[in-house]
Amino acid sequence: MGSMEKGRTIVGWAATDPSGVLAPQTFTLRNTGPEDVFIKVMCCGICHTDIHQIKNHLGMSRYPMVPGHEMVGEVLEVGSEVTKFKTGDIVGVGLLVGCCRSCRACDADIEQYCNKKIWSYNDVYTDGNPTQGGFAESMIVDQKFVVKIPEGMSPEQAAPLLCAGVTVYSPLNHFGLKKSGLKGAILGLGGVGHMGVKISKAMGHHVTVISSSDKKKVEALDHLGADEYLVSSDSSTMEQAADSFDYIIDTVPVNHPLEPYLSLLKVDGKLILMGVINTPLQFISPMVMLGRKVITGSFIGSMKETEEMLEFCKDEGLSSMIEVVKMDYVNTAFERLEKNDVRYRFVVDVAGSDLQQQ
Repeated sequence: MGSMEKGRTIVGWAATDPSGVLAPQTFTLRNTGPEDVFIKVMCCGICHTDIHQIKNHLGMSRYPMVPGHEMVGEVLEVGSEVTKFKTGDIVGVGLLVGCCRSCRACDADIEQYCNKKIWSYNDVYTDGNPTQGGFAESMIVDQKFVVKIPEGMSPEQAAPLLCAGVTVYSPLNHFGLKKSGLKGAILGLGGVGHMGVKISKAMGHHVTVISSSDKKKVEALDHLGADEYLVSSDSSTMEQAADSFDYIIDTVPVNHPLEPYLSLLKVDGKLILMGVINTPLQFISPMVMLGRKVITGSFIGSMKETEEMLEFCKDEGLSSMIEVVKMDYVNTAFERLEKNDVRYRFVVDVAGSDLQQQ
């Protein structure tokens, strides 16, 4: 396990250029500090955002880069000032590992909006060392950015909740949309979208899935429990659905028109953007003005919301729909994700993989 004074050499799967191909590399973790938690990675989910990062779609990638921000692992060691965790705890780490702790956002416990937040990977710590993500043997993380996984929740099922789950939970919580009886829609039925259906239904909402074809209709209605299914290319049914939704959670990660979906909102309805898109979106202003509608965005969730969301999912018996793979399959998994050839979320069994092998 190593001493608290010495850094640890670990193996992680890293991208080294915009091809995004991952291969094993050796890294040195920073020394464990008094408020740090040393975690053996058990599993890590694959998110569409990982593709943007490893392939430099946003023009900000640093290589070599170990992706992965839906990590669940076992605590092997804690710093002298750690109070929240002990060895043996099963914990999770999401998209962030640092913040300034003194700005308006941090003071309000919404550190995900801190301008000096530190990403789990493709970023640098305040000491200048690079951050690396969950496709690695282990991580060292400040206790503020670690959450305990509820007892009885499997690591593989919990991992996607640390991004997909809290990404949906946070705006429903912030915008006062947790109350029952609302009509909501989920646009796009991928990793975030399928959790949107599950969480919204558990909150007592009437939920419609909106998709570009009827390909996922049976899945949405019969397996996820959505109330209705709306094909966006069917102009007749889209017209019938006008002015009917209190909110639409838009999870689509590619450029798309907003006007067809704005027309579906009630007065004061909210279109909540969640897909990471690197090209400008467009709409005509009357679509918003004539109905006092809101186009807004939401970014993951705070650490408090992450803890709340995990407890909510535990109480409601919610889990993500996953396909578990070994690390030597990770590049194929990314290729399939780009083609939307996955039933919602890949989770890599990191602890059960031979990270040295390609």
